[in-house]
Amino acid sequence: MATQLALTSAVLVIGNEVLSGRTQDANLGFLAARLADLGLPVVEARVVPDEEPAIVEAVNALRARVTYLFTTGGIGPTHDDITAAAVAKAFDVPVVRDPEAERRLRAHYGGGDVNEARLKMADVPRGATLIDNPVSQAPGFRIGNVFVLAGVPVIAQAMFDALAPGLAGGPPVRSRSIPCRVLEGDFAADLAQVQAAHATVGIGSYPFFRSGKVGVTLVIRGTDPDAVDAASADVEAMVRRLEGDPPI
Repeated sequence: MATQLALTSAVLVIGNEVLSGRTQDANLGFLAARLADLGLPVVEARVVPDEEPAIVEAVNALRARVTYLFTTGGIGPTHDDITAAAVAKAFDVPVVRDPEAERRLRAHYGGGDVNEARLKMADVPRGATLIDNPVSQAPGFRIGNVFVLAGVPVIAQAMFDALAPGLAGGPPVRSRSIPCRVLEGDFAADLAQVQAAHATVGIGSYPFFRSGKVGVTLVIRGTDPDAVDAASADVEAMVRRLEGDPPI
């Protein structure tokens, strides 16, 4: 019987503005949550500048080891929007003007407001298919297992909602969060034993400080609900045994 390969995804955030700190990326969190719900957990994310070599290298590296790669940013009308050309280079195909994308842009902007800069948003790698953009009409595109989305969060999210029904996913990733007052150094060894006993789930430890108190949230993730429940029960038992505050 053949072993089913795990379905995974990656996110590539493109933009100098994110690396400079002028813009805080909101797309990774949205995509990671939605993809986990679809059974396509994000296993890697990168942020690269608006530079063709960096984009090409990242696209080729990531698309080779995940089921789907999602990029955000760099498909607007200005000189630094080079994602389409870089993705085309990664696939070794030319950039072409898509007639349907051009039609949508002309209809959206009207004859008097259409210029070459705006029509640049109709340029896609040869062989790509369009991703609908119900917000501003300028489409994203898909080529191979790579989905190219806008950088503006409301547009990227609308594009993802448009393409999501066509994704082949797996079981959704379930999670349970258990906040407690036990410090990491006090339960590290015990938690390692719990993790070893539940190899099919992932258990993470995330310290917090709120209401003047230090604590930790233990998060159990997996695709098998029974396995998540069993691991969660052992984590809660560990917390009680160490005299922490079970679920705050």
